[in-house]
Amino acid sequence: MEQEERAARRTRRRFARRQWARRWLSLRYVLAFLLVVGLVATSVWLVFFSATLQVKKVEVVGNELLSDGRIREIADIPLGEQLALVDLERADARIGSLAEVRSVDVTRTWPDAVRIEVVERTAVAVVELAGRLRGLDADGVVFREYRSAPKGMPRIRPGGGAGTDALKEAATVVSALPEDLATRVDHVEVATVDQITLVMRDQRQVLWGSAEESELKAEVIDRLLAAQEASVYDVSVPGNPTVR
Repeated sequence: MEQEERAARRTRRRFARRQWARRWLSLRYVLAFLLVVGLVATSVWLVFFSATLQVKKVEVVGNELLSDGRIREIADIPLGEQLALVDLERADARIGSLAEVRSVDVTRTWPDAVRIEVVERTAVAVVELAGRLRGLDADGVVFREYRSAPKGMPRIRPGGGAGTDALKEAATVVSALPEDLATRVDHVEVATVDQITLVMRDQRQVLWGSAEESELKAEVIDRLLAAQEASVYDVSVPGNPTVR
């Protein structure tokens, strides 16, 4: 009888343990679910409502032509806005529309800042337009103004028929010139896209033609200028240059 009672007690204890294990397993799932919900709710609150993750500063780097204030004004990123809600693409497009800007990257810097990294255009020549000296970059984009032409920088003189494409072609030509040759150029006359002439500081002229094969033309004219005295050098066909 006593053995039967002990066996019954053991059975009841085992049953109770199994019941508790099942209850704990169910409770564990509920606790895990509540923990996940709590974490999600906390994250949502932090990202979209908490002052901790609001924009407190807008950092601008890489700019020289444009002031920090000008870039912040164009970006139009309000301080106090939730960092997660800042429209980076809109700010990027607004800054990228500035003529001085070649490229821009607007990013979030957690927990409370926006970083604007600007790459500005670099002038390879100056061009006179409507009585103003403007900088021209290697892509043919006019983007800044000068009071006087920087020393050693070629000046482009467009003719009446020279449009945007011709200026871009001239910029490609100037970009292809080695530095020692570029500094010897007084100005570049541009009639059309395929009628480009370099006028050297000693008044010798180089008929360049179009920007096609500009690197080869630069090599040819560098050798010709050193080897032969002439008034006009024609390298429009670099494989068959002529002088006169």
